Amino acid sequence: MAITTVISVGEHAVSSELLHDPDAYAKLLRRVHEAVLSGAPAPRPPRSVISESWDRSLAAHVDPDSKLPPLVYDADELDDVRQAHPLASVLPLLRQNLVSIADDAEHIMIVTDADGHILWREGASGVCHDADRVLLTEGVRWSEDVIGTNAMGTVLATGEAVQVYSAEHLVRMYHTWTCAAAPVRDPETGALLGAIDVSGPLRTVHPAMLALVSASASLAEGQLKAQLAVRDERVRRSHMPHLHALRGEPGALLSTSGRVLATESCGPLPDAVTITGSDVALPDGRVGTLEPLPEGYLLRLGRTSRAASRPRLGLTFLSDSAPVVTVDGREIPITLRHAEILTVLAMHPHGMSADRLAMELYGDDGNPVTVRAEIHRLRSQLGSEVVRTRPYRLAADIDADFLRVNAALRDGDVDAVLAAFDGPLLADSEAPAVRDERESLIALVRRAVLDSGDAGALWRYWETSCGADDVEVVERLCRALPSSDPRRRIVVTHHARLAAMP
Repeated sequence: MAITTVISVGEHAVSSELLHDPDAYAKLLRRVHEAVLSGAPAPRPPRSVISESWDRSLAAHVDPDSKLPPLVYDADELDDVRQAHPLASVLPLLRQNLVSIADDAEHIMIVTDADGHILWREGASGVCHDADRVLLTEGVRWSEDVIGTNAMGTVLATGEAVQVYSAEHLVRMYHTWTCAAAPVRDPETGALLGAIDVSGPLRTVHPAMLALVSASASLAEGQLKAQLAVRDERVRRSHMPHLHALRGEPGALLSTSGRVLATESCGPLPDAVTITGSDVALPDGRVGTLEPLPEGYLLRLGRTSRAASRPRLGLTFLSDSAPVVTVDGREIPITLRHAEILTVLAMHPHGMSADRLAMELYGDDGNPVTVRAEIHRLRSQLGSEVVRTRPYRLAADIDADFLRVNAALRDGDVDAVLAAFDGPLLADSEAPAVRDERESLIALVRRAVLDSGDAGALWRYWETSCGADDVEVVERLCRALPSSDPRRRIVVTHHARLAAMP
């Protein structure tokens, strides 16, 4: 069942109604909830963030009438999970900012991990007792896919702070509750670490709680960032002797995640490098070797590393024929899907995540799992030294006809454009990124040829499938070719055939 709404009620407007008459507002939300779920006309549409969350929850088969979240960690397991979680270090700050306020306001503070497991819950004892009865307690998972719309789960699904009021919860059991939550991200990777939530009975709700929770999440991220800076400085001081011991050889100190902490004689480096094994390939073609250190790595680049040692990847994709791929001059049989992947990666030399690549290849229905499987097959064909992971990228010297055409177009060199352009880019591909690039190339090449007015350029473009039936190109070519040129008779005949077509 999909819930379609196109009108959203702003947070400010909702807050005003809530403050004016909380009971009346809760009754209105219940009428909206019942109407939308039954398919009847609603007195007003739910907020867009709520409507979208209901859609996701119902797609996950959450039952609005009878649903309790699952207990994942028992008390013995929970202690170990808490100690290992990054948010454990900022819990004192959160207690200082939220627990006393939550206690006074008859609310509870909740901290989850990125999967929605409640790791900590503190606050008013009476509210804690009520929360126990609906499994709003430690060790239980509160993600949208298992318990429907709720502030914690919706934050983890969207990455944005949100306040959920009463019957905005999908599951009816929680209509007497309200909650506000905000995400906390890892300052090193940007990944979601979890959510901070304040929950309580509807009668004590206040819209300012969302601002308070969001501010507390920002403070927590700031403290995590400060802790990261302290760790980085400790690693630098501890391991600088390893860098100095290179005696001028190019190298760098890296964090455990690959961030560059210090360098020695190695020229420009990215802010972080991708660590997948003992060797590291840099975007400029240099290859380095990693030596593990406590809390990081020593990267040795070596003076002999050269981009020329990289494999040579040839891509001939601009034609009506099957795509051709070569590695170091050896032709490799290739499927259309793999050619599409190579096209997209060649267009993004710095690499792509599985999610982004799935979107470029399949659109909104893209599945990163499918992409990972295809990349695995492609690496087995071309070699792991050609196709790298984390992020997915091509670690080769690429000679691609479509890249040459783009470069020639930028330089205004029509001869070079037509030397590489022999037809549409992967004519049979329906991948969104390939289709967009194909249409763009055809339009740009066509315009460059027409603007040139050169008979030779017009003829060469007309010989491709892209120009053969282009009336404007044919007419321009008829005018450009002198009557003494034997090609003019061919073009005039073709033009007459086009004109006779319905």
